[in-house]
Amino acid sequence: MERLTATYHLSSKPEDIEARAVALATEQSLEMPLSALREDWGVGDLLGRVEAIEPLGADLFRVRITLAIATTAFEAGQLLNMLFGNCALQEDVELIDVELPPALLSAFQGPRFGIAGLRELAGAQGRPLTCTALKPQGLSPDQLAELAHTFALAGLDFVKDDHGLGNQRFAPFAQRVRAVNQAVEKANRTSGYRTCYVPNLQGGPKEVLKQARIAREEGIRAVMVEPMILGLPFFHELVEELGVPVLAHPAFAGQRIAPALLFGKLFRLFGADAVIYPNYGGRFSYSRQTCLDLANNARKAWGHLRPALPVPAGGMSLERVGEMKEAYGPDTMLLIGGALLSAGERLLERSREFVERVASPG
Repeated sequence: MERLTATYHLSSKPEDIEARAVALATEQSLEMPLSALREDWGVGDLLGRVEAIEPLGADLFRVRITLAIATTAFEAGQLLNMLFGNCALQEDVELIDVELPPALLSAFQGPRFGIAGLRELAGAQGRPLTCTALKPQGLSPDQLAELAHTFALAGLDFVKDDHGLGNQRFAPFAQRVRAVNQAVEKANRTSGYRTCYVPNLQGGPKEVLKQARIAREEGIRAVMVEPMILGLPFFHELVEELGVPVLAHPAFAGQRIAPALLFGKLFRLFGADAVIYPNYGGRFSYSRQTCLDLANNARKAWGHLRPALPVPAGGMSLERVGEMKEAYGPDTMLLIGGALLSAGERLLERSREFVERVASPG
């Protein structure tokens, strides 16, 4: 019976770690006392197995456990349940990595467009892509459209909704999408650029599917969603229906799952074409190495899955563009939001400077 491998970090006293690791493997598989198992049930192959325990120091251990892939039902929700269902409730454990055998990996299509598709959409090769966010909440559709028009005139590749924009009364989804998309297309006709507006789909399943229909009717070419708010199984099914590139936003993703795994591998596995995440040195606390590992997971060869585009964001500034280009290389989307909006009346000038810095060699 084929098995997947899950890697965890476990906090434990050295004298307790073997028993704690077995308890973790049991909880994440058959979820019952080993003494209660009956031989005539024939379920022994489904029991999680502890394959390795490695000390990391200060009562911390790396534990590798294998689980039978049959227990995942080859479905997104059940895969997550087996990897980190009950044990996500235990404060001493963190899910670090997952290795999927080909038979299980083949159940997931991953990104439908990936890096190549996003580059084709933007008409940009050989450089990082550029992105900004429409904010703050409270602006009307016309005010947001005016901002988007300016960003598009400057030549940014993608102008997305801020994740806080849903279907609020001050900027209802349908009116906002129509106004902003028309403003971006008007700017594109003037400038010759191919700026793409990316609205945020937010709400329950019925509302999100309604918004997806509206987006199609308006000719939207890419969308953004928050997979952890929608739920990863719904996200996985939604991607199959959308037919356009999907940017995945990290809101509500503070669970004890390593960022390099959650954003770089699981979001990609379930269909994200681009993964937005908190960059090092910004408003959040991810380390440089965590961000580089995440980007590597998003882009590296992984069976039949297309690579996803890493999108470092969160408190980024124009002054860091060179640093980000050097750190991440060309297959990256750089997202600067508030630092552009703070330019006020010089918004067009600062946005053009962003585009020029990204496009310049070196």
